[in-house]
Amino acid sequence: MTKAVLGVIGGSGIYDLPGLENVREVRIPSPWGEPSGAVRAGTLAGLPVMFLPRHDKGHRLSPSDINYRANIDVLKRAGVTDLVSLSACGSFKEELTPGTFVLVDQFVDRTHKRESSFFGKGLVAHVSMAHPVSPRLRIHLANAALAEGITAVRDGTYVCIEGPQFSTLAESLTYKNLGYSVIGMTNMPEAKLAREAEICYATVAMVTDFDCWHPDHDAVTVADIIKMLNANAEKAKRLVARLAQDFPRDHEGCPIGSDRALDNALITAPEARDPELIKKLDAVAGRVLKS
Repeated sequence: MTKAVLGVIGGSGIYDLPGLENVREVRIPSPWGEPSGAVRAGTLAGLPVMFLPRHDKGHRLSPSDINYRANIDVLKRAGVTDLVSLSACGSFKEELTPGTFVLVDQFVDRTHKRESSFFGKGLVAHVSMAHPVSPRLRIHLANAALAEGITAVRDGTYVCIEGPQFSTLAESLTYKNLGYSVIGMTNMPEAKLAREAEICYATVAMVTDFDCWHPDHDAVTVADIIKMLNANAEKAKRLVARLAQDFPRDHEGCPIGSDRALDNALITAPEARDPELIKKLDAVAGRVLKS
């Protein structure tokens, strides 16, 4: 049985994870380039936890400058089996007020400048993204939120834009009319790469504001967002602490196959595969490449 290792990616406002015990900062080399920063490895309630600040300390990296492939690769190398993404977002629904946490179950990718796959020329693979969130991980997050008295909505669609600019009014109204729940700038291609790396993935989308569709929020400012970021960050830290306390110590097999996503994904014939790319995939795809 594989032991569970919980990964946490901290988004805007979350650059550390208080409560981690036996902490050490680990710089893990990646063939995909530089990750956002060092991994803070430690334990919470005895559970191994790996924390990575997505924007680095001090919020050094914009959404478009993050090396998503390196981030997921180093977390895979650190042994992460289950990954929680803590992410600030805007809301498209009146009932999703600032301070609400949304445990999204779907994504729409509107990014265009980012490397979105570990695979490509020399080794092609196609993984299913029909259900991008690991359902058991989302249930554990919902139970942790309930135990901590944190308002969390279980379902919703997160549309990821390139940024760093906020939406135009026309874009915001379009996304709202399409029925999306929240908008952010960072969960794609992160969720796609986690699936390729066979890591169970779930997002906690933390609402900071209504997007500009709302007549009372038509000019989102960084100052307004920072106030809510700080309040959300405190709740997020409580949520993660409770999640770790109750989390299974043995990794649970994913009912939708997140942790075996590469079983039937490789399409390139073995004799046509690029040896250099195979070397870079040692962590991400080693399980299937060695078999």
